[in-house]
Amino acid sequence: MAGYKDSKEWPLASVEDFEPIPRMCRMILAVYENDLNNPKWPPQGGYKMDCSSLVKKVGYDDTSGRCPPYLIYVDHTAKDIVLAVRGLNLIKEKDYSVLLNNDLGKEPYDNGYVHHGLLKAAMWLLNEERDTLRRLVMENPSYTLSFAGHSLGSGVVALLSVLVAKDRNSIGNIAREKIRCYCIAPARCMSLNLALLYADIIHSVILQVRSLPSFILFSQLFIFN
Repeated sequence: MAGYKDSKEWPLASVEDFEPIPRMCRMILAVYENDLNNPKWPPQGGYKMDCSSLVKKVGYDDTSGRCPPYLIYVDHTAKDIVLAVRGLNLIKEKDYSVLLNNDLGKEPYDNGYVHHGLLKAAMWLLNEERDTLRRLVMENPSYTLSFAGHSLGSGVVALLSVLVAKDRNSIGNIAREKIRCYCIAPARCMSLNLALLYADIIHSVILQVRSLPSFILFSQLFIFN
């Protein structure tokens, strides 16, 4: 079945469902900045982030190409702990290595199949940040835990959210209903049975305008806020 038919009969998202999307997009875009105190490419209205609540911001030098750059931020206004991962860098060969590290989706996982390179990146990211996420969850027990990514980053966070959901005890025994994942212009990274199994956690944002490339669609999300 063609992918666009999978959600043909689904109802429209409510305002409440869509509320986190512009916020997540801003945080993903914030990963691209070298200095959030002096941003070069702020979206309209700014990033709306309190830099004192930025836990860490990790670049290519720190990931050594094992995962795209990312940040961890505690949004006290929304009561949300966020890990956001940027998308493909067209001039970074290691980003392509992550994307192309796959054997036709033949990496078995949880009775399904996942993208090998993206799973490897997600596993590295979880191992790297497990202690930080656990500490933040335990310090803020009423907060949700959100993963957000664009393009290549969306595949990483989708599989990261699956890893976390399967081993919630490793990050403070957070309830499944408090784990959320937002994939903007998502990469294909798992078989349909897994997508359905984790549909309560993973939210894909796709604007059905075929004539526009994904990075333009990504920027257009800001018109809603």
